[in-house]
Amino acid sequence: MSKIKNLKAEEVDRIIEMAWEDRTPFEAISQQFGVPEKEVIKIMRREMKPSSFRMWRKRVQGRATKHIKLRSEEVKTFKSTRQKTISLNRYY
Repeated sequence: MSKIKNLKAEEVDRIIEMAWEDRTPFEAISQQFGVPEKEVIKIMRREMKPSSFRMWRKRVQGRATKHIKLRSEEVKTFKSTRQKTISLNRYY
């Protein structure tokens, strides 16, 4: 059964926000919400206009900062200024 069906609207909104952030890796989304990268892509495809989805996919495809293993040492932890108030969560 897909994890997507069990998500609240607020969780879907937060996943979308995290997916749009360039320095938030898919692994952080997976750890916080239990939603792997493929499911995040499905959420983005379902919730966004087709043109916005294509723009997002083009931007994140192959982006090293979206995958922890591909990041360089110069990329440090990034936390949105709104993250604590929204999710009360720390990934690192």
